Amino acid sequence: MRNTMKVAKWEIKRNLKNKTFIIGLFLTPVLIIGFMLLGSLLGGSDDEESTFTRVLINDQLDIYPVLEETAEQSGFDWDMHLTDLNESEIVNQLENSENTAFIFLDERALNEGIVPVYTSDDIYPFFINQVQVLESPLQAKQMEELGLTDEKLAVISRGIMFDEPAADDVAAIDPAAESMMDAGPPLDRMVPGAFAGFIMLSIVFTGMAIFQSASQEKKDKIAEIILSSLTPAELMQGKIIGYFVLGIIQSVVSIVIVMPVLIWRIDMPVLEYLFVPELALLLAIAILGFLLFASLFVGIGATMADISTAGNFQGMVMMLPFLPFVFIGPVFSDPSGLMAQIGTYIPFTAPGVLIMRLAVLEEWPWMEIAISLAILVVSVWIFMKLAGKIFKVGILMYGKNATPGEIWKWIRA
Repeated sequence: MRNTMKVAKWEIKRNLKNKTFIIGLFLTPVLIIGFMLLGSLLGGSDDEESTFTRVLINDQLDIYPVLEETAEQSGFDWDMHLTDLNESEIVNQLENSENTAFIFLDERALNEGIVPVYTSDDIYPFFINQVQVLESPLQAKQMEELGLTDEKLAVISRGIMFDEPAADDVAAIDPAAESMMDAGPPLDRMVPGAFAGFIMLSIVFTGMAIFQSASQEKKDKIAEIILSSLTPAELMQGKIIGYFVLGIIQSVVSIVIVMPVLIWRIDMPVLEYLFVPELALLLAIAILGFLLFASLFVGIGATMADISTAGNFQGMVMMLPFLPFVFIGPVFSDPSGLMAQIGTYIPFTAPGVLIMRLAVLEEWPWMEIAISLAILVVSVWIFMKLAGKIFKVGILMYGKNATPGEIWKWIRA
């Protein structure tokens, strides 16, 4: 273990002194910020006007002044007004409106805890989360109307849910069906999921340098010198640990630079949604994904005489971390569907697919999570063993790239 840590420290110091790595360390978050701001730069001179959301409220509970005061205290860019339009009349209004929302306050809010919210297509994406601030005055109205008996307290304990039905389906909506509608994936799932996905990609992209590192040492013919003082297993493990730390450094630098801009752009308490207990599990999945791919990269990198002459087989291995993108459509359209479940149980896609599913599911399928984690842990152990066998022979083979047949012989030996 002592030699393994020496190799890890050597890899970290060597890369931190590399100008290319340092430039990439800061260029990555700058590019992320650039893409974030690109949309607003191309938006033209109407950007200032479009920041205000027109909120029209049909108030049958006589609490509009309290709602208006609550919205002002929250600092939202809302232009609030009362309206006499009913739900059947708003379809045409929404089609001819921009950045507009209709909120209907009636007996459903008091008895069922549901407030219909209809929005135009170009509404501010986080408006449905902002509108949750109106829950407190509505609950106060419930308490005033219902009293404090046990039965009525049970009604209040359900809280207020702001529902966002499609405007085109107004005629088909009835009060019974409205109670089943969902306002979308909760942010305390989406934000940690996006964060864990970013961490995994950052570590994996940095871990791809293991592929080049092993190949470069073979090309420079210094592998024999290194292996004269430690074992191939210690060298391989040291590289994996070293590049894992480098990936963490890349992630931390990117987050420190990008997070303030992100909070400024989306105008919501990101940190409150980020630091939740579920984040620990999502980060564990990301780390298991790195270990899986790192073992593949370091093993296959040792089979190449020169990275510039990599064959089709080695190139296919480099594409494995991107396989989860194949499941993006099925996962987001039906996160509990068959395709999403299949992606959860395939070792190469499990980390990415599992993080995507957990980011959009409100209730986590713990049995599926446990099975997927077990598959990942076993897969990491197996691929570490296989990579060790490949690395032991391949790191000392010069002159040509190893063929799949030769790699198979090394594994069976």
